[in-house]
Amino acid sequence: MSLAGYLGIMDQPGGHKQHDASTPFVGGAGVATVLVGLFLVLDPLYASFELHPLQAMLIGTLLLFLTGLADDIWHLTFKSRLVVQALAALSMVLIGGVELTSFGELLPGLPFDLGPLSIPLTIVATVGLINAVNMIDGIDGLSGSVSLVSLVLTGVVVYLGGYHAYLVLVVALIGGIAGFLYYNLRYPGNPRARVFLGDNGSMVLGFVFAWLFIALSQGASAAMTPVTALWLFGLPLMDTIGVMLRRIWLRKSPFRADRHHLHHLFVRAGFRVCDIVALAILGQICLGVIGVGGLLLGVPEYIMFWLFMGVFGVYLLAIVRPWRLVPRLRRINRSLGLPSVQVRGIFVGYVRKESFPALLRVICEKLGTGYDYQLGVYQTVGAVANDGCNVYCVVHISADGNDQLIGRIQREASAIRKRLARQPGVEVRLFMCRKSENELRNNAIAAGKKDGSQRARDRRGARSNLIYSMERGGGTMRSDGLGFEVSVPPV
Repeated sequence: MSLAGYLGIMDQPGGHKQHDASTPFVGGAGVATVLVGLFLVLDPLYASFELHPLQAMLIGTLLLFLTGLADDIWHLTFKSRLVVQALAALSMVLIGGVELTSFGELLPGLPFDLGPLSIPLTIVATVGLINAVNMIDGIDGLSGSVSLVSLVLTGVVVYLGGYHAYLVLVVALIGGIAGFLYYNLRYPGNPRARVFLGDNGSMVLGFVFAWLFIALSQGASAAMTPVTALWLFGLPLMDTIGVMLRRIWLRKSPFRADRHHLHHLFVRAGFRVCDIVALAILGQICLGVIGVGGLLLGVPEYIMFWLFMGVFGVYLLAIVRPWRLVPRLRRINRSLGLPSVQVRGIFVGYVRKESFPALLRVICEKLGTGYDYQLGVYQTVGAVANDGCNVYCVVHISADGNDQLIGRIQREASAIRKRLARQPGVEVRLFMCRKSENELRNNAIAAGKKDGSQRARDRRGARSNLIYSMERGGGTMRSDGLGFEVSVPPV
């Protein structure tokens, strides 16, 4: 991480990327070091683990790591990346002896053996898994967390199957990814990722997953069925295949990057990054537990396969029309009471003009310290007022994607609401970023549809005058940079 700036291994913001600061993408160095160190240390000390066949994994690992690093720096074409990924898969087959020979019993009594298609389909499956990890690596902590869940569940299967060499490998990778997540996850004290996995890390992880799933699901003494592997890596697979099918449906290249992955839709719906990661972890745990449970209970492979296809079909129907899914996700976010990334502050109103000093004392008492904010008190002009209550207050807070600060704003708004609960007519709401894609009520008002009371509609069209303002923190906070107009109070 400290050398990344000097070597130019930095992920720059822009395009379809979510981050707004240069970040080193050297997470793959940690994963590759774990694999190299595993063989250097354990092979001479524990020869009984029979790690020699797994040493062929190093060839593919180093090849993909160097290619991914070159892609992170110089942005290689997807065709050149596919060629290298196919070569790594071919080395897995020819040197490591890991080959996909059967899909299992996909229909009752009909095992799907591959025969001469074995090597080509092994290459296709390996390339697919490599790109599945790469495509889900879109927000802080997502790919690492989902991979960690998959590895833990795979470790359970490996342990029950008695594959001690692979168990050592899985445990080592769990430690490596856990160390990476310490720098990549968002948590109190770490509001932004300090390092990214990068293509150098995602390609290595995808290759290792392909090796594990194929090696453990083939042969007479396999630790799992091929269908179990689908469940253990269900979320990345469904997201990758679903997005690629949608791009093909829209007559676009399936390898063209866009912002229609599931995590992007959650971001558009207002979910915080930490909440998206938590939901992804929960989803992958559910899918993995179903797969492991079916394996341990002896559920026929064809039932588990078609059940997985049913889940994927529902998922595909949900994401194929994101303009319908995003509003539903937004409602789910509100129903769960989760903070929204669209929060830009707190709105309190309406009161009489002579009452606002007391209101201001309550607001300042409940607002915390340690962050900058701008407070403004406004009086509406030309609005239909109820007993002269036409003064409101807006606290502008630039959260700047800080998940912890967004949650803090919501808690402080709740504290203000509780404190003012006995005052009739006073509303306390989160002040949201008013964008056309997020605020559907503006279209309804423009079309003449009913949206609350007549008083609410009148206030939306009213003009407001600033009668008091104050700031906390360093420097002036400009309202035009926060994504909304201060003269339009939320209703």
